[in-house]
Amino acid sequence: MQYRADLKSGNELSVLGFGCMRFPRGLNMKIDMDKTEKLILAAIERGVNYFDTAYVYGGSEPALGDILQKNGVRDKINLATKLPHQQCKSADDFDRIFTEQCRRLHTDHIDYYLIHNLSTIDCWNMLAGLGIEKWFADKKASGQIRQVGFSFHGPQNEFMALLEAYSWEFCQIQYNYMNENYQAGREGLKRAHEKGLPVIVMEPLLGGKLATGLPKKAAELFKNANSGLTPAGWAMRWIWDQPEVTVALSGMNGEEQLNDNIAAAETAAPNMLTEHEAAIYSQVVSIFRESYKVPCTGCNYCMPCPHNVNIPGCFAAYNTSYAIGVVAGLTLYATSTGSIHPGENFSGRSCVKCGQCEKKCPQHIPIMTSLEAVTKRMEPFWFKPALALFNKISR
Repeated sequence: MQYRADLKSGNELSVLGFGCMRFPRGLNMKIDMDKTEKLILAAIERGVNYFDTAYVYGGSEPALGDILQKNGVRDKINLATKLPHQQCKSADDFDRIFTEQCRRLHTDHIDYYLIHNLSTIDCWNMLAGLGIEKWFADKKASGQIRQVGFSFHGPQNEFMALLEAYSWEFCQIQYNYMNENYQAGREGLKRAHEKGLPVIVMEPLLGGKLATGLPKKAAELFKNANSGLTPAGWAMRWIWDQPEVTVALSGMNGEEQLNDNIAAAETAAPNMLTEHEAAIYSQVVSIFRESYKVPCTGCNYCMPCPHNVNIPGCFAAYNTSYAIGVVAGLTLYATSTGSIHPGENFSGRSCVKCGQCEKKCPQHIPIMTSLEAVTKRMEPFWFKPALALFNKISR
């Protein structure tokens, strides 16, 4: 495992961090504790020492905390979790949520504590008005919080303003070779680095799309380069090439993913890409942009929809129809939206444009308009009769 220095704290952080939002789950959608425990222990054994969770990652904090306590490995890692500022209406909420997080995680301190999805200076000013700066100071003085930072999903000008608003000790941004100039972007990354902040990168695989969802032509470009790397390895390599990046998070939910990421991490070095490799990324970006119409990462922040639209499922199928083919897209649409089940209709057509999803989307996707495009492409006139016939045959 390679490590990079957090100059603010003196910590040596593994270049590969474990993102805990996508722990493996069973058919009942509950976290599979046996599989998760094996993954976490294997990651620690192989040198991963940065684990990132959040208050709103359903079940993630308790699962991680139980596993760390059971195996006595809490002190072997740097633990990061996040404060959901949307749930903070008074200063009392800071303590209420933090106390609950420490209880869930079986710990008396958080190494890296973030304000979750702090995306505008107005949000920061609201929190400052509630007294969060003093609260941070008190928690740091007591040792309950070691490093203070924020995660970001917003426009670049807001990121630059937030960097100047407080004496941050780290930050977390979405960044990958498809999102080089999106949100904080490369300029935001450089500015944070200039201020001496460790930068934690989330979504380096764009919700897995840069690993298993590449268009066939793009995947072949990587394969023909004879590097021995998988598409995921190529994506992580692009991140680690940049010396301004401290840690790249990956939401690993299987042993194969863990092995793949660690293999890439073991050779990670700043400025390692050749001109030929840089040219391959440029070609892949062009192909990907032709195929992926909606930049959904499948984070599920928009869910549940009050009208049962499977929003991430709709977008995944829609993008697949361009990246792989219409038949593959329609097959995924029928299964992932639940439309094959009699009496259920979770498709884009069920959207009533209430707008609740758009308020929650960290990618700022125009979800309601995009669902109209999904419905137009994915529900041709023959689609429902075909589903009805399928349902009749399958009963």
